[in-house]
Amino acid sequence: MVAKSAAILEKARESFHAQSWGAAYEHFSAADREAPLAPEDLQWLAVAAHLTGRDTDSANALTRAHQGFLAQGDTQSAARCAFWLGFELMNNGELAQAGGWLARAGRLLEEHRHECVEQGYLLLPAAIRFVHEGDFAAAYQAFVRASAIGQRFGDTDLITAARMGQGRALIRQGEVNRGLSLLDEAMVAVTSGEVSPVMAGGVYCSVLEACGDILDLRRAQEWTTALERWHASQPDLVPFRGHCLLRRAEILQLHGNWQEAWEQAQQACERLSQAKSKAVLGAAIYRVAELHRLRGEFNAAEEAYRKASQWERAPQPGLAQLRLAQGQLQSANTAIRNVAESVREPGQRARVLDAYVEVVLSVNDLPAAETAAAELAQIAERLHAPMVQAMSSRAEGRVLFARKEVRESLGALRRSLTTWLDLEAPYEAARTRVLVALASRALEDHETANQELGAAREQFEKLGAAPNVKWVGDLMRKPARDSGVSSLSPREVEVLKLVASGMTNRGIAGKLRISEKTVARHVSNIFNKLDLSSRAAATAYAYRHKII
Repeated sequence: MVAKSAAILEKARESFHAQSWGAAYEHFSAADREAPLAPEDLQWLAVAAHLTGRDTDSANALTRAHQGFLAQGDTQSAARCAFWLGFELMNNGELAQAGGWLARAGRLLEEHRHECVEQGYLLLPAAIRFVHEGDFAAAYQAFVRASAIGQRFGDTDLITAARMGQGRALIRQGEVNRGLSLLDEAMVAVTSGEVSPVMAGGVYCSVLEACGDILDLRRAQEWTTALERWHASQPDLVPFRGHCLLRRAEILQLHGNWQEAWEQAQQACERLSQAKSKAVLGAAIYRVAELHRLRGEFNAAEEAYRKASQWERAPQPGLAQLRLAQGQLQSANTAIRNVAESVREPGQRARVLDAYVEVVLSVNDLPAAETAAAELAQIAERLHAPMVQAMSSRAEGRVLFARKEVRESLGALRRSLTTWLDLEAPYEAARTRVLVALASRALEDHETANQELGAAREQFEKLGAAPNVKWVGDLMRKPARDSGVSSLSPREVEVLKLVASGMTNRGIAGKLRISEKTVARHVSNIFNKLDLSSRAAATAYAYRHKII
C-alpha cells in the first residue's frame, strides 16, 4: 500500500513539473485517497485543481494545506495558504470570506515576527482596494512596497504582480507611457517562463484588460497572440482562456473578421459562464450583441444587450447606436446621455464620446457635440492610442461639418480615415469614407464623393453590414443637388424641418395645429418624394441639403 501510494505521488509530481495539469490533478487525488497528502503536496494539488477549472477542489486542498501547516507550527506557510484562499475569493467577488482569510493571514504573520515574502503578497489586495476606491496614488505606493519585498526575497511572482499593478495605477493617473512600460516588463517575465502558471494567467488577463481600457488594441493583439501560445503549451489549462477569447473577438471584429469574431465571442460566453466568477461574462455577451447590431440583426442585438446588462455590463454605447440605426433618435439621445454621465475609464469613455457626437448631432445639439469632441481630443492626447486619435479626428470632422466649416471638416475626416486604414479597421474606415464623401459633395467634388461612397459600399458588402449597405445605397441614388427639395410643398418642407429636429408626429401636429393623421400623410409624402426609408434618413437629408 505504501509503495503504491509513493509511486502514484511520484507520478503526480512529475506531471506537475511537466505542466500536465490534468494528469497531476488525477494522480495527486489518487494518492490522497490512498493516504492523506502532506501540506506541501496539498498545495500542488490545489494549483492543479485551479488550473483545470476545479475551483472548489482547489479551495478544499488549500484549506487542508493551511490546517496542516498550522499543525506543524509553520505559520509562514499557513499564512501563504490563507492569502491565496482570500485572494481567489476576492477575485470571485466573495468579499466577506476573502476578508476573513486575509485577516487570518495578517494575524499569522504578526505572530511569525520575522520579515518574509508573504508580507509583500498581503500588500496586493490592499493595493487593489485602493484602486477600487479611486485612490490610484496610494495603490501605486502599495504596489511599490510589494515589489521591494519581492526583490528582497527574490520572489519573481510577487515582483511581476506588483510591477503590473504599478503600471495599471500609473495609467489610471494619466502616466500612460510609464505605465505601459511596466506592463510590458511584467509580460516579458511571463512569456520567458519566469512566473508560476497561476500568477502568469492573472498577469496576462490584467494586462489585456489594461490594453482594452485605453483602446491600445495593437498591444492587446500582440499579447493575445502570446497568450494563445501559452495556452497551446498547456492544453489542460481552463482558467484565463475565456478572457483570451474575448480579447481576440474584439480584435477580430476591428479587423473585419466578423464571422471568426462571432465564433470566438460565443466560445468566450460559454467558457466564462462556467467559471465561478462571471464578472467578465457581460462583456462577452456585449461583444455578441455588437456583432448582431453591425449585421443588422436588431432583434437579436437587443436581446443580447439585455442579457449583458444582467451581468452588470451596461449595454452602452451599443444600445444607443442600435436606437440610432432604428431611427429612434430621441431614445438614442437619452440613452447616450445617461451612459456619458457614468462612464469614466478613459478608453471606454472614448468609445462613448465617439458615439455621443454622432447621436447628439442627429438631434441638432451642436453645443453638446462640440463639448464631447473637445473632451475626446483631450483623451486622445493623453493616451496616444491610434484608435482614440482616429475617433477624435472623426468627431472633430463631424462637428466642423455641422458648423458648415466643410473644408476644415474634410481635413479632419481624412486624418481619421488614414489612421483607421493604418489600423486595418475596415468597418470604421468605411464609415469615415462616407463622411469624407458627404464633405466632398458639399465642396462640389462629386467625383471624389462617388469614389469614396463606392469604396465604402464595397467594404460594407464584404463585411455583411446590411444597414450600412442600404445607407450608402440611398446616398448614391440621391446626388447632392437634385430636384428632391423642390418637389416638396412648403408645408412638407416645414414638416421635414420638424422631423429633423427630433419631434414626433404628435409634437409636429401640436406645433403646426394640424391633426396627427395629416402629419403622417405629409411624412409619408416626404419619404416617397425623397426616396427615404426612416426619420433618421430624413434628418440626414435635411442636413445635407441645408434645409435646417
